[in-house]
Amino acid sequence: MSDTATAPRRDPSLLQALLPLVFLVAGLASSVYLYGADSSYGANQIALLLAGGVAGIIGIYNGLRWDDIQAAITRGIALATPALLILLAVGALIGTWILSGTVPALIVYGLKLMDPSFFYPAACLICAIVALAIGSSWTVAGTLGVALMGVASGLDMSPAITAGAVISGAYFGDKMSPLSDTTNLAPAAAGGELFTHVRHMAWTTVPAFVIAMIAFAVVGLGASTSAGGADFGDLAGIMGSHFNLGLHLLIPLVVVFALAVKRFPAYPTILIGALLGAVFAVLFQPDRVVALAGSDELTRPWALLSGAWKALATGYSADTGNEAVNELISRGGMSSMLNTVWLILCAMAFGAVMESVGLLERLIRGVLALARSTGSLITATIATALGCNLVAADQYMAIVLTGRLFKPEYEKRGLAPENLSRALEDGGTLTSPLVPWNTCGAYMAVTLGVSTIDYLPYVFFNLISPVLAGVLAYFGYKIARVRATA
Repeated sequence: MSDTATAPRRDPSLLQALLPLVFLVAGLASSVYLYGADSSYGANQIALLLAGGVAGIIGIYNGLRWDDIQAAITRGIALATPALLILLAVGALIGTWILSGTVPALIVYGLKLMDPSFFYPAACLICAIVALAIGSSWTVAGTLGVALMGVASGLDMSPAITAGAVISGAYFGDKMSPLSDTTNLAPAAAGGELFTHVRHMAWTTVPAFVIAMIAFAVVGLGASTSAGGADFGDLAGIMGSHFNLGLHLLIPLVVVFALAVKRFPAYPTILIGALLGAVFAVLFQPDRVVALAGSDELTRPWALLSGAWKALATGYSADTGNEAVNELISRGGMSSMLNTVWLILCAMAFGAVMESVGLLERLIRGVLALARSTGSLITATIATALGCNLVAADQYMAIVLTGRLFKPEYEKRGLAPENLSRALEDGGTLTSPLVPWNTCGAYMAVTLGVSTIDYLPYVFFNLISPVLAGVLAYFGYKIARVRATA
């Protein structure tokens, strides 16, 4: 047996725990300075891997074996596998739903029903209601969110604010839905009960959502009353001339939402939606499918198969005669998600090394030592979950790891588990789409076509809720105590 294998493991110091984070911040800052909006196309990934290398060197210095660190990286990446599969499926869904006319139909009907003066709060409310019903912010963003982004373009509305409204509504519904995986995970991590958790969340979540809706309404008051931007011309007319539109094209959307309500797993649900979109494209948009195939040598049946297959793999490429419209609906395909998959893999590897080496736990212990009052403990929980989203790059890790480390302290102070589970959602679930390299932030950016940094100032609900939760905790508002047993 080698000396390395028998070397005693030393606990990391606070300085050692901070060193990879300092390196990462410096790397990401340099990446943004050098490459700007293109920093997520390789530079950020390299910064994450190099920072993970620094954490790994510290772990080896403290007595860990490389094989153990590598195994932790494998487990961390495995944790992200469901998210990666959903990403690829959403890319396929966007491609086939554009080709089938489902997304263009949603855009046209949305242009007829929506008005710029109430578009932002309406978009937020629609996404909130649907997410509450199906329990999935990702599904809402990948379906309704994509269509609402198209409607926003037709109404000459801000893409960044629209993305903020979509994400705000989707995460409110996701957070308050008993069908949501994170809503079930948080009380499980805290040792609480699901419906007690949901009721307790309402005291901070509902006021935050009302404030967000007011903010979107105020922003919308200054919006243009024009029914379309000059660059898009007659968007509804262009869509109508390019696709065979009709209400029947909304059937794939109904099927996906029905499967989600029935608690069908997310990945097969979205993949079924993508395949159904391909079938609808062949049935109702055959000329578009053949044109996408782009080969005169294929017979029509083979061209239909080729075009539908191409939409699944590389997305839809439009040629409407209007450059702005072409850019709007030339999207989707599994290949469009590959850069985001790359980013998530690197981020999960970094987070896995930080956790396995013990650096993440050392940072959290330092935070816990500062939390003396109930208000500071809850605020520290929220801040720690946010920190885990930054470091571990995944909302599930943020919820589970923070819950595991803070649960004994809540029990020691006689605080009911719903206090912890609510803080885990406020800090873990809601801040995840605010981090560009987090699985949720990367997903929302690539799905909605707006960078995380651009939409971040407008995700009013996700920004307000953690702050409001911390303020109310300091005032001792709705803090549940463990009832003494006789």
